[in-house]
Formats: sequence, structure tokens, C-alpha cells
Amino acid sequence: MSEKNSKKKIPYIAVLLIYSIFGVFIYTSTLSPELLGETAGSILVKYGSRGEEVRTVQDKLKRWGYYKGTVDGVYGWMTREAVVSFQRKNGLTADGVVGPATAKALGINVPAKTATRGAGTRENEVYTLAQCIYGEGRGEPYIGQVAIAAVVMNRVNDPKFPNTIAGVIFQPGAFTAVADGQMFMQPNELAMKAARDALNGWDPSGGAIYYYNPAKTTNKWIWSRPVIKIIGKHHFCK
Repeated sequence: MSEKNSKKKIPYIAVLLIYSIFGVFIYTSTLSPELLGETAGSILVKYGSRGEEVRTVQDKLKRWGYYKGTVDGVYGWMTREAVVSFQRKNGLTADGVVGPATAKALGINVPAKTATRGAGTRENEVYTLAQCIYGEGRGEPYIGQVAIAAVVMNRVNDPKFPNTIAGVIFQPGAFTAVADGQMFMQPNELAMKAARDALNGWDPSGGAIYYYNPAKTTNKWIWSRPVIKIIGKHHFCK
């Protein structure tokens, strides 16, 4: 190669390199968080999860004295309470969900592929709320299903209750569907739609923070609450 030709090719190679670097930057900036790895906003494991990732969490919590149960890979109540205790002790959001911040504090690396929905993201809230609606009120009229979701949202905004949807739903003893496992059935499209309507601000319950089915409840205290609305089989009250 002559010196003259070499000098001509150097600027060309430099330009090509610049375009290549720019192209990589554009490509990576458009990748989804799941492809780029763990990001704040990914649920790694949560109540109802199963598998080796749950075992990893349980094992670490057990060795540190937070978890007293069996390391069985099933994210049940004992695991959730252990996670909440750990989060409170370490200044994290005590929502019982192992996301990147909690995983980092635990010193574990749960693969990003296990993230199903973003913690705190709109779609995760819709899905969790729809699970509650379907478990608690499938078969109720549509407005009644929205009202159930509205009660959850009203509790989120009430200082007497947890300030997240998951925190309200998984508060011990709060919802029958969580206790009997119906919460974890696949919600249908009607429940998903009802969840979105409630998240968008529709409240057919009139501001209720409780509801009950008078034909089924054995809780005497709930009967003392002032009834605001009756929708389907449910009484909604303050």
C-alpha cells in the first residue's frame, strides 16, 4: 500500500468507527430493561412465586435469622414476612417483594429473566388488582367488581392501611381470596378491565374501605360499619 493511499483510508476508517459507536449507542438505548438486565422496577420474586430463585432468597434469610421456615422454593406467608422484616431492618420499602434493591441488600443476583412484571409499574398494579377482583368477586356485576378494586385503592390512600396495592391486598387477614388461594387464579379480561377502571379513578363504592357479603360473613364487627352502597351481593361500608 502506498503512503498516499494510506492517508486517504485513515479518515474513512475514523468515520466508520464513529458511526459504529453511535449505532451501538442507539441500539442499546432502545433495548428493553429485561434485555439490559436488572433494573429498578423489576419484580424478581414475590408472594406466590416458586423455584430456585425463591430458594436462594429463603436460604439467605434463614442464615441471617429472618426466616424460620423450610427452604422449599415456595414464596408463602412466612417467606413474605421474613422479606418484610429484612426490608424494614435495612431501610427498604417493606412491600414483601424482592426487587433489585432488596436482592442487592441480600447480596444475591436473581436472574432478570424471572421478572414477570415491573414492581410499581402500571401493568403490574393492574394484574395484581385483577387477581384480587377475580378471586374476591368473579360472578358479581361489573360495577361491583370495579367497586372491589376501588376499596383496595381507597385503602392505599388511607393512612390506616399500607400505601401500596400489594401491601393492601397481602395485609394478613384482609382478603379471603388471599387466605384461601383464589387470589392466585388467572384473572379474566373483565377483571383486568375493572382493575384499569379503578386505577383510573372510578369508585362505584362511594369511598368505601370495607365490603362484605352478609350471607357469608361471620365477622360481627363488620356489621357495625355504616353501609354506603349495596352492589350485587356485597355491602360496601366505611
